[in-house]
Amino acid sequence: MDVLIAILIAFAGGLAGGLVGVGGGILFVPALTIFLGLSQVEGESTSLLMIVIVALVGTIRQRSYGNVEPRDALVIGALSPLGVLIGVVVANAISQRALELSFAALVLFMAYSLMRRALTPR
Repeated sequence: MDVLIAILIAFAGGLAGGLVGVGGGILFVPALTIFLGLSQVEGESTSLLMIVIVALVGTIRQRSYGNVEPRDALVIGALSPLGVLIGVVVANAISQRALELSFAALVLFMAYSLMRRALTPR
């Protein structure tokens, strides 16, 4: 692994996580696959562990500003592992190409949804 690239990925992912609340799937996975040569499954798996650390630090800091909704986080956090278990099985069962295309479609859909929401007058 190229240490300098890993340091840049870590910094960029942490910055993105702190700034806009993303980093794991949106930045870490593509960066790990494109710049470090990991497979899509390896990138996703590595990102799952990396995001735990980023999320803990971000949550601690955001909590000091009063921005954390503990009840919502606990409900979603308690229910998410079931989805993760199913997702891991599916990710390892489908082709690398199908996984990459699915990930790209998800990122495009999320970008579209966020853009539409940001441009809608409130």
